[in-house]
Amino acid sequence: MADASKKSARKIIHDRRLRGKVALVAGATRGAGRGIAVALGEAGATVYCTGRSTRAGRLKAGQPETIEETAELVTAAGGLGIAVKVDHTVPAEVKKMCGQIKRRHKALDILVNDIWGGDAITEWGKTFWTVNIENGLGLLKQAIHSHIITAHYAVPLMLGRRRGIIFEITDGDAFYYRGNLFYDLVKISVIRLAFAMARELRKREIVSVALTPGFLRSERVLDHFKVSEANWREAGKKNKNSADQNDAADFMMSESPRFVGRAVVALATDPKAKKKNGRVFSSWRLAREYKFTDLNGTRPDWGRYATKKYGKFKVCDERFYSYWVPGLVELIFPDWF
Repeated sequence: MADASKKSARKIIHDRRLRGKVALVAGATRGAGRGIAVALGEAGATVYCTGRSTRAGRLKAGQPETIEETAELVTAAGGLGIAVKVDHTVPAEVKKMCGQIKRRHKALDILVNDIWGGDAITEWGKTFWTVNIENGLGLLKQAIHSHIITAHYAVPLMLGRRRGIIFEITDGDAFYYRGNLFYDLVKISVIRLAFAMARELRKREIVSVALTPGFLRSERVLDHFKVSEANWREAGKKNKNSADQNDAADFMMSESPRFVGRAVVALATDPKAKKKNGRVFSSWRLAREYKFTDLNGTRPDWGRYATKKYGKFKVCDERFYSYWVPGLVELIFPDWF
């Protein structure tokens, strides 16, 4: 056991690919945001961990995670975690936080837009004319407006840096319908946001991409299956498969939040990342390319599994993007940006 601990320590010491880099993970309290923040810490980055749940006041009862805890996990992994309470739907709060980053670290290298928090107000199985309209509109504000506001104030801190990268965290790497009109608008919109920002930043040293995890083994999902990260495979023995596609068999193909975090690190450290500008990628596809693994040393491939079980579906590929560029406006006004 002592030898294993030494090997683990050596790994942390040697992984300094992002040492000296400053990252902002907007929405780092739990789930993918926390996994990404800790993975950036593994690579030695300074990570601002923002969200609304703090030890002084948690946003929702029954959700114990806080931004302070995330920041401590970042530091324990080898980076420097800094917790800042921010409501990303409020421009003044985001502006203030970006001012803090500028004063303390002068600039920003990595922006991760992972603000979500819409699980409680997404009404699955309801048509758009029967859902609670206030919840739906609130979801757009919470998970699209917040991303735009954050990028608006954070990207100026990235200008002039040798290399910067923006990540828009979404669900799915395809253009298919996602089961609820408002949820669909959110997840497609942030993919489009990554593309639009990439077009305006294309002459600068900043890359903008969208990124999706697979079946995410988040805190909420672990609670649903009544397991922890330490014993999550027990869910396959405890739970019988159901008609619901998110059953125990699917859960066995899940990935920890750290997996998508390592996808972020892989792209953030790739000097040729600009070739991927404006597109959407999956954790499993990037794992194949960059050879990183999950916490347990495996390389889960949700896309391959889902295709085999449920059938083939089209993802955003070269042909898909060929319809996006060049656009008519760029042909008419090639020097706008």
